[in-house]
Amino acid sequence: MQIRLLLSLVAIAWFPAASAAQPSPEQAATAITKAEIDAVLKHTGAEGAGTDRQIRVVDLGKYNVAVGVLHRGATKPDAPVGAILHSQVTEVYYIVSGGGTLVTGGSIANPRPLPADGEIVKVAVGPSVSGRFEGGERRVIAPGDVVIIPAGVPHGFDEVKDHVTYLSIRPDPDHVLPAGYVHPALKPGK
Repeated sequence: MQIRLLLSLVAIAWFPAASAAQPSPEQAATAITKAEIDAVLKHTGAEGAGTDRQIRVVDLGKYNVAVGVLHRGATKPDAPVGAILHSQVTEVYYIVSGGGTLVTGGSIANPRPLPADGEIVKVAVGPSVSGRFEGGERRVIAPGDVVIIPAGVPHGFDEVKDHVTYLSIRPDPDHVLPAGYVHPALKPGK
């Protein structure tokens, strides 16, 4: 119930004018159940089995909205903190389980573009760069927390003792994500 409420609030808060202005291609509500999230997390296959697993990308006319689920294991103490920055897609994290320290802001040392033909760029978050954090704001996150990370803001995790699992709601005003995408674990016959 909390997840459905969160998704509804994000959609209403993020795009109230766009949703009232004109009908969108997607005329029905899109539900993502806990069973579907669990199926995506358990998926082992060539596509959709990385750390960042896009569940669905919904075309709402003027923009897309995507929902992904991510699971990260423990980080190594005193290791450099990895950073990623998405140039066009904002993310709203909802922490489901585990926790750690989320680092945001600052800058990325030696930024490297992620491959344009890779699943992360093509399906999950659009054009992005990665590298090592320099500076940034650190905040401890735990189940139930919500964090909004605007496009262009470096982010990454540190001090994850065991794991952190979180949903990522991704408003996509530039249509860089593939409208209509459904994770392979949720396609008919699976």
